Amino acid sequence: MPTPLAVAVFFTVWWVSLFAVLPFFARSPEEAGETQLPPGVEPGAPVKPRLALAALWTTGLAAAVFLVIDAFAFWMG
Repeated sequence: MPTPLAVAVFFTVWWVSLFAVLPFFARSPEEAGETQLPPGVEPGAPVKPRLALAALWTTGLAAAVFLVIDAFAFWMG
């Protein structure tokens, strides 16, 4: 697989993986046990989104999926 294509495929797989992984690391105020919300806070907004952890997991998942895609592309010629 040519390098520009590999970068584009990895980038696409990374973004799709991010949207798949993101809900696992966000907790709503209700799930976190918050009973009183400050004024102006959306009830569905995550209390602690932990985006760095989600990005780390996303990178690992995207790398694994990309390796499978690359191996398939190499095998198919």
